[in-house]
Amino acid sequence: MTAVGGIKVGHFTLTERPTGCTAILTEAGATAGVDVRGGAPGTRETDLLQPLNTVQQVHAIVLSGGSAFGLDAATGVVRYLEEKGVGYDVGIAKVPIVPAAVLFDLAVGGKPSVRPTADCGYRAAQAAAGGPVAEGNVGAGAGATVGKTAGQGRAMKGGIGTASITTADGLVVAALVAVNAAGDIIDPATGRVVAGVRTADGKGLADARSIVRAGEFGERRPGAPAPVSTWRYENPITQWRESPRPVENTTIGVVATNAVLTKAQAQKVAQMAHDGFARAISPAHTPSDGDTIFALSTGTRPGEANVALIGALAAEVMADAILRAATQATGLPGYPAARDLIAAPSR
Repeated sequence: MTAVGGIKVGHFTLTERPTGCTAILTEAGATAGVDVRGGAPGTRETDLLQPLNTVQQVHAIVLSGGSAFGLDAATGVVRYLEEKGVGYDVGIAKVPIVPAAVLFDLAVGGKPSVRPTADCGYRAAQAAAGGPVAEGNVGAGAGATVGKTAGQGRAMKGGIGTASITTADGLVVAALVAVNAAGDIIDPATGRVVAGVRTADGKGLADARSIVRAGEFGERRPGAPAPVSTWRYENPITQWRESPRPVENTTIGVVATNAVLTKAQAQKVAQMAHDGFARAISPAHTPSDGDTIFALSTGTRPGEANVALIGALAAEVMADAILRAATQATGLPGYPAARDLIAAPSR
């Protein structure tokens, strides 16, 4: 992510659960867009990113664990930026613009009352730097897990991943993502499952694509065995149904470029970047995921932007970042990582 000049990234991790938050700072301002595809999002300040709305630039993006409680982390980043005199000038003050998104990790670690606070966000912002970005079990990815189509008991460890591409003419497109998907993580280059729902003995990979094809994900046939972890909801059309619990998921990320983009163009890049989710997560964008991608444009590379190219590259780096989130993660009790079951693929 920091391959894009003007962007700094900092993590703060609460090791006692674990959980944490990640701050992506653009203190000089960046044009931003957002696209929310999942059915259970937790977000802050996304409406102002719509092209018709007034504010044109943001000063940070926050990704956090802790479900809706974790949105408080953005308040700490706002405080940090205000102290530095960074923000949207309203005459009597400078108001930092800090959109955010959260993932659900409260089921990991046995201490759901431990979640990111405003102080955590402040410390993540303090730690932000322009060098290499830590990956795996850090920040918003500290409590992230994947492969919950058969319940939390057969899931694996997810985490933070990042990747970038620089073209010969100096265009940079980068991604950072916190991977906490209901689905499996797939290597797009091979189609092979890297991490996800484990077999019943916990030693191998079951492949969520097979589970879906068998009709065992989500709704289930009357009389069929219940998934390991279920919830109940009332659908006004179909009455009561059972499906895997919807509150233990969500992949959230940011793509960035040094090209000059308008808000509308940034929104299109965010939309195209979701193709990276579809390539590297199966299934993605489910009703139980809050999948959200922000897009940032620092505008330091002058000239007319090729939005189609930037969007295509954004999907590529997002898929790569998702793969790295799985392969750079380390296992937690009850949640083995990809490196614990299979050889991590080269990419």
